[in-house]
Amino acid sequence: MGGGIVAAEEQTGFSHLLDPNKKWYNNKRLITLNAWIVILLITSCTNGYDGSMMNSLQSLPQWKNCFNHPSPSELGLLNAIQNVGALAACLFAPYMSDGIGRRYTVLFGAFIMVSAAVIQAASQSVGMFIGARFLIGFGLAFASNAAPMLISELSYPPYRAPLTATYNSLWRLGAIVAAWTTFGTYRIEDSTWSWRISSAIQGLPSLVQICLLVSKGREEQALQTLAYYHGDGNVDDPLVQYEFNEIKAALDSDRHVAANVGWKSLFSTPGNRKRMRIIIALAFFSQWSGNGIASFYLNAILTDINVTDPTIQLLINGIIAIWSLFWALLGSALIDKLGRRVLFLSSAIGVLLAWIAQTVSFAEFWQHQTPAAAHSFIAFLFVFSAAFGLGFSPLIIAYTVEILPYHLRAKGLTVFSFVVSLALIFNQYANPIALGHLVWKYYIVYCCWIAFEVVFLYLFVVETKNLTLEETAAVFDSK
Repeated sequence: MGGGIVAAEEQTGFSHLLDPNKKWYNNKRLITLNAWIVILLITSCTNGYDGSMMNSLQSLPQWKNCFNHPSPSELGLLNAIQNVGALAACLFAPYMSDGIGRRYTVLFGAFIMVSAAVIQAASQSVGMFIGARFLIGFGLAFASNAAPMLISELSYPPYRAPLTATYNSLWRLGAIVAAWTTFGTYRIEDSTWSWRISSAIQGLPSLVQICLLVSKGREEQALQTLAYYHGDGNVDDPLVQYEFNEIKAALDSDRHVAANVGWKSLFSTPGNRKRMRIIIALAFFSQWSGNGIASFYLNAILTDINVTDPTIQLLINGIIAIWSLFWALLGSALIDKLGRRVLFLSSAIGVLLAWIAQTVSFAEFWQHQTPAAAHSFIAFLFVFSAAFGLGFSPLIIAYTVEILPYHLRAKGLTVFSFVVSLALIFNQYANPIALGHLVWKYYIVYCCWIAFEVVFLYLFVVETKNLTLEETAAVFDSK
Protein backbone atom coordinates (compact mmCIF):
# COMPACT_ATOMS: atom_id res chain seq x y z
CA MET A 1 0.00 0.00 0.00
CA GLY A 2 1.86 2.99 -1.29
CA GLY A 3 0.69 5.99 0.62
CA GLY A 4 -0.30 4.45 3.88
CA ILE A 5 -2.85 5.46 6.42
CA VAL A 6 -1.99 8.74 8.02
CA ALA A 7 -4.41 8.61 10.91
CA ALA A 8 -2.89 8.98 14.31
CA GLU A 9 -2.20 6.00 16.48
CA GLU A 10 -5.52 6.58 18.26
CA GLN A 11 -9.01 6.19 16.85
CA THR A 12 -10.98 9.10 18.33
CA GLY A 13 -11.81 10.64 14.94
CA PHE A 14 -13.35 7.45 13.59
CA SER A 15 -14.36 5.49 16.70
CA HIS A 16 -18.01 5.69 15.65
CA LEU A 17 -17.11 3.81 12.45
CA LEU A 18 -15.61 0.81 14.23
CA ASP A 19 -17.54 -2.40 14.81
CA PRO A 20 -17.21 -3.07 18.56
CA ASN A 21 -17.63 -6.80 17.94
CA LYS A 22 -14.80 -6.95 15.41
CA LYS A 23 -11.70 -8.13 17.24
CA TRP A 24 -8.41 -9.38 15.85
CA TYR A 25 -9.05 -12.85 17.26
CA ASN A 26 -12.55 -13.36 15.80
CA ASN A 27 -11.96 -12.04 12.27
CA LYS A 28 -9.97 -14.16 9.82
CA ARG A 29 -8.84 -11.21 7.73
CA LEU A 30 -7.56 -9.29 10.73
CA ILE A 31 -5.72 -12.40 11.85
CA THR A 32 -4.12 -12.59 8.39
CA LEU A 33 -3.23 -8.88 8.46
CA ASN A 34 -1.66 -9.17 11.89
CA ALA A 35 0.29 -12.22 10.73
CA TRP A 36 1.87 -10.10 7.97
CA ILE A 37 2.57 -7.37 10.51
CA VAL A 38 4.34 -9.90 12.76
CA ILE A 39 6.76 -10.54 9.88
CA LEU A 40 7.57 -6.82 9.89
CA LEU A 41 7.83 -6.72 13.68
CA ILE A 42 10.69 -9.21 13.71
CA THR A 43 12.92 -6.62 12.01
CA SER A 44 13.69 -5.37 15.49
CA CYS A 45 14.75 -8.86 16.57
CA THR A 46 17.91 -8.66 14.44
CA ASN A 47 19.01 -5.55 16.29
CA GLY A 48 18.27 -7.07 19.70
CA TYR A 49 20.01 -10.27 18.72
CA ASP A 50 23.15 -8.34 17.85
CA GLY A 51 23.54 -6.65 21.21
CA SER A 52 22.88 -9.79 23.21
CA MET A 53 25.09 -11.91 20.97
CA MET A 54 28.06 -9.58 21.38
CA ASN A 55 27.42 -9.52 25.12
CA SER A 56 27.40 -13.30 25.24
CA LEU A 57 30.40 -13.83 22.99
CA GLN A 58 32.54 -11.88 25.44
CA SER A 59 31.86 -14.67 27.98
CA LEU A 60 32.95 -17.43 25.58
CA PRO A 61 36.59 -18.55 25.96
CA GLN A 62 36.38 -20.02 22.44
CA TRP A 63 35.53 -16.62 20.90
CA LYS A 64 38.12 -14.74 22.95
CA ASN A 65 40.82 -17.26 22.03
CA CYS A 66 39.89 -17.10 18.35
CA PHE A 67 40.29 -13.32 18.29
CA ASN A 68 43.28 -13.14 20.68
CA HIS A 69 41.40 -11.74 23.68
CA PRO A 70 40.30 -8.32 22.36
CA SER A 71 41.35 -5.32 24.44
CA PRO A 72 38.72 -2.83 25.73
CA SER A 73 39.33 -0.53 22.75
CA GLU A 74 39.03 -3.49 20.32
CA LEU A 75 35.80 -4.58 22.01
CA GLY A 76 34.52 -1.05 21.56
CA LEU A 77 35.24 -1.20 17.83
CA LEU A 78 33.71 -4.68 17.46
CA ASN A 79 30.50 -3.44 19.07
CA ALA A 80 30.41 0.00 17.44
CA ILE A 81 31.11 -1.04 13.85
CA GLN A 82 27.55 -2.27 13.37
CA ASN A 83 26.30 1.25 14.00
CA VAL A 84 28.94 2.74 11.73
CA GLY A 85 27.34 0.62 9.01
CA ALA A 86 23.92 1.94 10.00
CA LEU A 87 25.20 5.52 9.79
CA ALA A 88 26.54 4.88 6.28
CA ALA A 89 23.06 3.83 5.12
CA CYS A 90 21.00 6.42 7.00
CA LEU A 91 20.92 9.05 4.27
CA PHE A 92 19.80 6.55 1.63
CA ALA A 93 17.11 4.73 3.64
CA PRO A 94 14.31 7.36 3.54
CA TYR A 95 14.62 7.80 -0.22
CA MET A 96 14.23 4.07 -0.74
CA SER A 97 11.29 3.91 1.70
CA ASP A 98 9.49 6.71 -0.13
CA GLY A 99 10.72 5.72 -3.61
CA ILE A 100 10.34 1.96 -4.00
CA GLY A 101 7.99 1.47 -1.04
CA ARG A 102 8.26 0.23 2.50
CA ARG A 103 8.03 -3.51 1.79
CA TYR A 104 10.75 -3.58 -0.87
CA THR A 105 13.02 -1.52 1.37
CA VAL A 106 12.57 -4.08 4.16
CA LEU A 107 13.44 -6.85 1.69
CA PHE A 108 16.52 -4.98 0.46
CA GLY A 109 17.81 -4.65 4.01
CA ALA A 110 16.97 -8.28 4.77
CA PHE A 111 19.00 -9.57 1.78
CA ILE A 112 22.04 -7.62 2.97
CA MET A 113 21.70 -8.88 6.55
CA VAL A 114 21.38 -12.54 5.53
CA SER A 115 24.53 -12.24 3.40
CA ALA A 116 26.36 -10.48 6.24
CA ALA A 117 25.37 -13.16 8.77
CA VAL A 118 26.88 -15.84 6.50
CA ILE A 119 30.14 -13.86 6.26
CA GLN A 120 30.15 -13.28 10.02
CA ALA A 121 29.73 -16.99 10.76
CA ALA A 122 32.51 -17.87 8.32
CA SER A 123 34.95 -15.24 9.64
CA GLN A 124 38.59 -16.28 9.73
CA SER A 125 39.94 -13.02 11.14
CA VAL A 126 38.93 -10.00 13.19
CA GLY A 127 38.83 -7.91 10.00
CA MET A 128 36.36 -10.28 8.35
CA PHE A 129 34.19 -10.30 11.48
CA ILE A 130 34.22 -6.50 11.63
CA GLY A 131 33.33 -6.23 7.92
CA ALA A 132 30.37 -8.55 8.36
CA ARG A 133 29.10 -6.54 11.32
CA PHE A 134 29.38 -3.35 9.25
CA LEU A 135 27.15 -4.94 6.59
CA ILE A 136 24.62 -6.07 9.20
CA GLY A 137 24.28 -2.48 10.38
CA PHE A 138 24.07 -1.23 6.78
CA GLY A 139 21.18 -3.56 5.94
CA LEU A 140 19.43 -2.99 9.25
CA ALA A 141 19.27 0.76 8.59
CA PHE A 142 17.05 0.17 5.53
CA ALA A 143 14.80 -2.42 7.16
CA SER A 144 14.36 -0.49 10.41
CA ASN A 145 13.50 2.71 8.56
CA ALA A 146 10.68 1.14 6.55
CA ALA A 147 9.25 -1.53 8.87
CA PRO A 148 7.78 0.63 11.70
CA MET A 149 6.18 3.01 9.19
CA LEU A 150 4.58 0.15 7.30
CA ILE A 151 3.30 -1.35 10.56
CA SER A 152 1.72 1.97 11.50
CA GLU A 153 0.23 2.43 8.03
CA LEU A 154 -1.23 -1.08 7.68
CA SER A 155 -2.57 -1.78 11.18
CA TYR A 156 -6.27 -1.85 11.97
CA PRO A 157 -6.89 1.44 13.87
CA PRO A 158 -7.60 0.13 17.41
CA TYR A 159 -4.40 -1.94 17.34
CA ARG A 160 -2.12 0.57 15.64
CA ALA A 161 -0.47 2.06 18.72
CA PRO A 162 0.11 -1.27 20.56
CA LEU A 163 1.50 -2.91 17.41
CA THR A 164 3.82 -0.01 16.62
CA ALA A 165 4.97 -0.02 20.25
CA THR A 166 5.55 -3.78 20.07
CA TYR A 167 8.02 -3.22 17.21
CA ASN A 168 10.85 -1.95 19.38
CA SER A 169 9.80 -4.18 22.29
CA LEU A 170 10.69 -7.22 20.18
CA TRP A 171 14.32 -6.09 20.39
CA ARG A 172 14.14 -8.19 23.55
CA LEU A 173 12.96 -11.30 21.68
CA GLY A 174 16.09 -11.19 19.56
CA ALA A 175 18.12 -10.76 22.73
CA ILE A 176 16.48 -13.85 24.26
CA VAL A 177 17.28 -16.02 21.23
CA ALA A 178 20.90 -14.83 21.19
CA ALA A 179 21.42 -15.25 24.92
CA TRP A 180 20.06 -18.77 25.12
CA THR A 181 21.61 -19.89 21.83
CA THR A 182 25.02 -18.86 23.11
CA PHE A 183 24.28 -20.46 26.48
CA GLY A 184 23.79 -23.74 24.63
CA THR A 185 26.67 -23.46 22.16
CA TYR A 186 29.07 -22.60 24.99
CA ARG A 187 29.14 -26.33 25.69
CA ILE A 188 30.67 -27.04 22.28
CA GLU A 189 34.16 -27.08 23.73
CA ASP A 190 37.37 -26.58 21.76
CA SER A 191 35.47 -25.59 18.63
CA THR A 192 34.78 -22.29 16.89
CA TRP A 193 31.24 -23.52 16.22
CA SER A 194 30.44 -22.34 19.75
CA TRP A 195 30.32 -18.79 18.34
CA ARG A 196 29.83 -19.46 14.61
CA ILE A 197 26.36 -20.96 15.19
CA SER A 198 25.25 -17.87 17.10
CA SER A 199 26.67 -15.63 14.38
CA ALA A 200 24.80 -17.50 11.63
CA ILE A 201 21.45 -17.48 13.44
CA GLN A 202 21.54 -13.67 13.44
CA GLY A 203 20.39 -13.82 9.82
CA LEU A 204 17.37 -16.01 10.60
CA PRO A 205 14.76 -13.21 11.12
CA SER A 206 15.79 -11.61 7.83
CA LEU A 207 15.64 -14.98 6.04
CA VAL A 208 12.07 -15.48 7.31
CA GLN A 209 11.13 -12.04 5.98
CA ILE A 210 12.62 -12.77 2.57
CA CYS A 211 10.78 -16.08 2.24
CA LEU A 212 7.40 -14.79 3.36
CA LEU A 213 7.32 -11.20 2.10
CA VAL A 214 8.52 -12.20 -1.37
CA SER A 215 5.88 -14.93 -1.54
CA LYS A 216 3.19 -12.33 -0.85
CA GLY A 217 3.55 -11.17 -4.43
CA ARG A 218 2.51 -7.84 -5.96
CA GLU A 219 1.02 -5.30 -3.59
CA GLU A 220 -2.65 -4.58 -4.04
CA GLN A 221 -4.05 -1.12 -4.52
CA ALA A 222 -4.75 0.84 -1.37
CA LEU A 223 -8.55 0.69 -1.54
CA GLN A 224 -8.66 -3.06 -2.16
CA THR A 225 -6.12 -3.67 0.62
CA LEU A 226 -8.11 -1.60 3.10
CA ALA A 227 -11.38 -3.20 2.05
CA TYR A 228 -9.99 -6.73 2.36
CA TYR A 229 -8.33 -6.34 5.76
CA HIS A 230 -10.31 -3.55 7.46
CA GLY A 231 -13.77 -3.92 5.93
CA ASP A 232 -14.20 -7.65 5.23
CA GLY A 233 -14.01 -6.98 1.48
CA ASN A 234 -16.57 -4.16 1.38
CA VAL A 235 -15.10 -1.14 -0.42
CA ASP A 236 -18.07 0.97 0.72
CA ASP A 237 -17.47 0.29 4.41
CA PRO A 238 -17.48 3.71 6.19
CA LEU A 239 -14.18 3.03 7.95
CA VAL A 240 -12.53 1.95 4.69
CA GLN A 241 -13.76 5.09 2.94
CA TYR A 242 -12.60 7.26 5.86
CA GLU A 243 -9.12 5.76 5.78
CA PHE A 244 -8.91 5.77 2.00
CA ASN A 245 -9.76 9.46 1.87
CA GLU A 246 -6.91 10.07 4.29
CA ILE A 247 -4.58 8.12 2.02
CA LYS A 248 -5.64 10.27 -0.94
CA ALA A 249 -5.07 13.38 1.12
CA ALA A 250 -1.61 12.15 2.06
CA LEU A 251 -0.73 11.32 -1.55
CA ASP A 252 -2.02 14.71 -2.67
CA SER A 253 0.22 16.28 -0.04
CA ASP A 254 3.08 14.14 -1.26
CA ARG A 255 2.62 15.37 -4.84
CA HIS A 256 2.13 19.04 -4.09
CA VAL A 257 4.10 19.53 -0.88
CA ALA A 258 6.41 16.65 -0.05
CA ALA A 259 8.13 16.85 -3.44
CA ASN A 260 9.55 20.17 -2.26
CA VAL A 261 10.21 19.04 1.30
CA GLY A 262 13.89 18.75 2.07
CA TRP A 263 15.81 18.05 5.21
CA LYS A 264 15.55 21.73 6.19
CA SER A 265 11.79 21.29 6.55
CA LEU A 266 12.36 19.21 9.67
CA PHE A 267 13.44 22.42 11.41
CA SER A 268 11.67 25.10 9.35
CA THR A 269 8.65 25.71 11.61
CA PRO A 270 8.25 26.02 15.39
CA GLY A 271 6.10 22.87 15.42
CA ASN A 272 8.69 20.84 13.52
CA ARG A 273 11.49 22.11 15.71
CA LYS A 274 9.45 21.03 18.73
CA ARG A 275 9.05 17.58 17.18
CA MET A 276 12.74 17.25 16.35
CA ARG A 277 13.83 18.43 19.80
CA ILE A 278 11.83 15.58 21.32
CA ILE A 279 12.88 13.01 18.71
CA ILE A 280 16.60 13.78 18.97
CA ALA A 281 16.42 13.74 22.77
CA LEU A 282 14.59 10.38 22.77
CA ALA A 283 17.21 8.94 20.43
CA PHE A 284 19.98 9.83 22.89
CA PHE A 285 17.91 8.74 25.91
CA SER A 286 17.23 5.36 24.30
CA GLN A 287 20.97 4.56 24.42
CA TRP A 288 22.35 6.76 27.21
CA SER A 289 20.13 5.60 30.07
CA GLY A 290 22.59 3.00 31.30
CA ASN A 291 21.22 0.30 29.04
CA GLY A 292 24.30 0.53 26.81
CA ILE A 293 26.40 -0.95 29.61
CA ALA A 294 23.94 -3.68 30.54
CA SER A 295 23.27 -4.60 26.90
CA PHE A 296 26.82 -4.78 25.57
CA TYR A 297 29.16 -5.09 28.57
CA LEU A 298 27.33 -7.24 31.09
CA ASN A 299 30.32 -9.59 31.06
CA ALA A 300 32.62 -6.77 32.20
CA ILE A 301 30.45 -5.52 35.05
CA LEU A 302 29.71 -9.03 36.32
CA THR A 303 33.44 -9.73 36.31
CA ASP A 304 33.98 -6.53 38.31
CA ILE A 305 31.66 -7.84 41.05
CA ASN A 306 33.47 -11.21 41.03
CA VAL A 307 30.88 -13.17 39.03
CA THR A 308 33.37 -14.75 36.63
CA ASP A 309 31.89 -18.17 35.79
CA PRO A 310 30.89 -18.03 32.06
CA THR A 311 27.89 -20.28 32.73
CA ILE A 312 26.54 -17.93 35.41
CA GLN A 313 27.18 -14.88 33.22
CA LEU A 314 25.36 -16.42 30.26
CA LEU A 315 22.51 -17.55 32.52
CA ILE A 316 22.03 -14.04 33.96
CA ASN A 317 22.10 -12.59 30.43
CA GLY A 318 19.43 -15.05 29.27
CA ILE A 319 17.11 -14.49 32.24
CA ILE A 320 17.37 -10.69 31.97
CA ALA A 321 16.39 -10.90 28.29
CA ILE A 322 13.17 -12.80 29.13
CA TRP A 323 12.41 -10.49 32.06
CA SER A 324 12.91 -7.39 29.88
CA LEU A 325 10.66 -8.71 27.11
CA PHE A 326 7.82 -9.22 29.60
CA TRP A 327 7.98 -5.59 30.76
CA ALA A 328 8.37 -4.22 27.23
CA LEU A 329 5.27 -6.10 26.01
CA LEU A 330 3.37 -4.95 29.11
CA GLY A 331 4.28 -1.35 28.25
CA SER A 332 3.11 -1.92 24.67
CA ALA A 333 -0.24 -3.19 25.93
CA LEU A 334 -0.68 -0.21 28.27
CA ILE A 335 0.19 2.53 25.78
CA ASP A 336 -3.45 3.44 25.10
CA LYS A 337 -4.58 2.97 28.68
CA LEU A 338 -1.95 4.98 30.57
CA GLY A 339 -0.77 7.37 27.87
CA ARG A 340 2.67 8.33 26.67
CA ARG A 341 3.70 10.81 29.38
CA VAL A 342 2.81 8.45 32.23
CA LEU A 343 4.81 5.60 30.69
CA PHE A 344 7.80 7.78 29.80
CA LEU A 345 8.00 9.41 33.23
CA SER A 346 7.38 6.17 35.14
CA SER A 347 10.09 4.48 33.13
CA ALA A 348 12.63 7.30 33.54
CA ILE A 349 12.05 7.68 37.29
CA GLY A 350 12.30 3.91 37.78
CA VAL A 351 15.52 3.80 35.74
CA LEU A 352 17.01 6.64 37.82
CA LEU A 353 16.19 5.02 41.17
CA ALA A 354 17.43 1.60 40.04
CA TRP A 355 20.65 3.09 38.67
CA ILE A 356 21.35 4.97 41.90
CA ALA A 357 20.82 1.71 43.81
CA GLN A 358 23.20 -0.12 41.43
CA THR A 359 25.81 2.60 41.92
CA VAL A 360 25.63 2.28 45.71
CA SER A 361 25.81 -1.53 45.54
CA PHE A 362 28.72 -1.44 43.08
CA ALA A 363 30.66 1.04 45.25
CA GLU A 364 30.02 -1.02 48.39
CA PHE A 365 31.31 -4.18 46.73
CA TRP A 366 34.34 -2.48 45.22
CA GLN A 367 35.41 -0.98 48.52
CA HIS A 368 34.55 -3.83 50.91
CA GLN A 369 34.18 -6.94 48.67
CA THR A 370 30.84 -7.71 50.33
CA PRO A 371 29.02 -10.62 48.60
CA ALA A 372 25.66 -9.15 49.65
CA ALA A 373 26.52 -5.97 47.72
CA ALA A 374 27.18 -8.03 44.57
CA HIS A 375 23.85 -9.83 44.98
CA SER A 376 21.98 -6.55 45.49
CA PHE A 377 23.66 -5.13 42.39
CA ILE A 378 22.30 -8.02 40.31
CA ALA A 379 18.84 -7.59 41.86
CA PHE A 380 18.78 -3.87 41.01
CA LEU A 381 19.97 -4.73 37.51
CA PHE A 382 16.68 -6.61 37.09
CA VAL A 383 14.75 -3.64 38.51
CA PHE A 384 16.53 -1.37 36.03
CA SER A 385 15.67 -3.68 33.11
CA ALA A 386 12.00 -3.72 34.13
CA ALA A 387 11.82 0.07 34.41
CA PHE A 388 13.55 0.63 31.08
CA GLY A 389 11.40 -1.98 29.35
CA LEU A 390 8.13 -0.54 30.59
CA GLY A 391 8.41 2.82 28.85
CA PHE A 392 11.51 3.37 26.78
CA SER A 393 11.46 0.06 24.91
CA PRO A 394 7.92 0.34 23.47
CA LEU A 395 7.66 4.11 23.10
CA ILE A 396 10.80 5.44 21.45
CA ILE A 397 9.84 4.22 17.95
CA ALA A 398 6.07 4.38 18.34
CA TYR A 399 6.09 7.95 19.65
CA THR A 400 8.54 9.10 16.98
CA VAL A 401 6.36 7.70 14.18
CA GLU A 402 3.24 9.05 15.85
CA ILE A 403 4.23 12.72 16.11
CA LEU A 404 5.66 13.01 12.60
CA PRO A 405 3.30 14.04 9.76
CA TYR A 406 3.29 11.73 6.76
CA HIS A 407 5.49 13.81 4.44
CA LEU A 408 8.20 14.13 7.13
CA ARG A 409 7.92 10.63 8.58
CA ALA A 410 10.68 8.85 6.64
CA LYS A 411 13.18 11.69 7.01
CA GLY A 412 12.30 12.24 10.68
CA LEU A 413 12.71 8.55 11.45
CA THR A 414 16.06 8.65 9.65
CA VAL A 415 17.23 11.50 11.90
CA PHE A 416 16.17 9.41 14.89
CA SER A 417 18.11 6.38 13.63
CA PHE A 418 21.13 8.52 12.80
CA VAL A 419 21.27 9.96 16.32
CA VAL A 420 20.75 6.50 17.85
CA SER A 421 23.73 5.22 15.85
CA LEU A 422 25.87 8.16 16.96
CA ALA A 423 24.91 7.56 20.59
CA LEU A 424 25.61 3.83 20.27
CA ILE A 425 29.00 4.34 18.65
CA PHE A 426 30.05 6.61 21.48
CA ASN A 427 28.65 4.23 24.10
CA GLN A 428 30.10 1.09 22.63
CA TYR A 429 33.55 2.55 22.21
CA ALA A 430 33.72 4.70 25.37
CA ASN A 431 31.97 2.44 27.90
CA PRO A 432 34.56 -0.37 28.10
CA ILE A 433 37.41 2.14 28.37
CA ALA A 434 35.62 4.23 31.02
CA LEU A 435 34.62 1.13 33.00
CA GLY A 436 38.20 -0.08 32.90
CA HIS A 437 39.51 3.17 34.36
CA LEU A 438 36.70 4.41 36.63
CA VAL A 439 34.85 1.18 37.48
CA TRP A 440 31.89 2.06 39.79
CA LYS A 441 32.58 5.81 39.66
CA TYR A 442 31.54 5.78 35.99
CA TYR A 443 28.01 4.95 37.17
CA ILE A 444 27.78 8.40 38.81
CA VAL A 445 27.96 10.01 35.34
CA TYR A 446 24.82 8.12 34.33
CA CYS A 447 23.04 9.06 37.57
CA CYS A 448 23.40 12.74 36.65
CA TRP A 449 22.43 12.19 33.02
CA ILE A 450 19.32 10.10 33.80
CA ALA A 451 18.18 12.80 36.27
CA PHE A 452 18.39 15.27 33.37
CA GLU A 453 16.28 12.88 31.26
CA VAL A 454 13.51 12.88 33.87
CA VAL A 455 13.38 16.70 33.88
CA PHE A 456 13.41 16.88 30.06
CA LEU A 457 10.62 14.33 29.66
CA TYR A 458 8.48 16.14 32.24
CA LEU A 459 8.92 19.50 30.50
CA PHE A 460 8.73 18.59 26.82
CA VAL A 461 6.97 15.29 26.08
CA VAL A 462 3.50 15.99 24.68
CA GLU A 463 0.66 13.60 25.45
CA THR A 464 -0.87 12.22 22.23
CA LYS A 465 -3.25 9.69 23.75
CA ASN A 466 -6.67 9.73 22.05
CA LEU A 467 -5.61 12.34 19.48
CA THR A 468 -6.17 12.09 15.74
CA LEU A 469 -3.50 13.24 13.30
CA GLU A 470 -5.11 16.67 13.02
CA GLU A 471 -5.32 17.06 16.80
CA THR A 472 -1.70 15.95 17.23
CA ALA A 473 -0.61 18.44 14.59
CA ALA A 474 -2.60 21.17 16.33
CA VAL A 475 -0.81 20.48 19.60
CA PHE A 476 2.61 20.71 17.99
CA ASP A 477 1.84 23.51 15.55
CA SER A 478 -0.24 25.57 18.00
CA LYS A 479 -3.26 25.65 15.72
